[in-house]
Amino acid sequence: MATLTNEELQFYRQNGYYLYHKPLFSEEKMNRLRSIFDEHHAEKGDKLSDELDTPHFRDERLLEFLLSDEALDLVEPITGPNIIMWTSHFICKDPLVGRATPWHEDSAYWKGRFDNYENIVTIWLALDRSSEENGCMRVIPGTHVNGFSEYEAVDGSRNLFKTQIKNINDSDAVYFELAPGECSLHDSRIIHGAKPNTSNYRRCGYTMRYLSASTKVHDNKKNEGWKFWLARGKDMAGNHYVNV
Repeated sequence: MATLTNEELQFYRQNGYYLYHKPLFSEEKMNRLRSIFDEHHAEKGDKLSDELDTPHFRDERLLEFLLSDEALDLVEPITGPNIIMWTSHFICKDPLVGRATPWHEDSAYWKGRFDNYENIVTIWLALDRSSEENGCMRVIPGTHVNGFSEYEAVDGSRNLFKTQIKNINDSDAVYFELAPGECSLHDSRIIHGAKPNTSNYRRCGYTMRYLSASTKVHDNKKNEGWKFWLARGKDMAGNHYVNV
């Protein structure tokens, strides 16, 4: 069973991330996920490879992974036993041309959607080898306790986002190097990003995002039409789900 020990959970709470250097899914299951990604990638049309957001809205086969015991057991020590699954994203950086991901906090892009941003966790599952060479994710440890940062504009043609956090000192950055099938966990508030992929090797990951079902999902325009799943346990905040 994939889960965090007390020591690993303490590390996550202190640093805002944890590298899980074990296979999350069986090889057979990972092969199914890779096959699904290959279909989405082949059918993406004019989209860039890093723009395959919320694929599970269109392809319910992905719910096998998003609502799996393997994923839920891993995040439950962080979220608690009542868990909402709320989004996913195939993030693929093609060889030589994969865009940079500017320094950011996920929570800044979700501002106004929830009543709090504690216990929102992302699993970043490596479909390919993820290394510093091919633009793996990197974080500034401990920055998940800082609150919302100040942003400035960047070139949107060369970056995944059009803004980045100002005045980042990246001397303490930790690079999330992962073998295929391994994953990382990170807090929604931690400062993180990635360099462009200038290597000859593709870097693809699947992000799976969860939050405590004690979190109130606001009924507002930002959440309009969004699909939330009660993945495990009970609803504690009077939210609306597609599966209940």
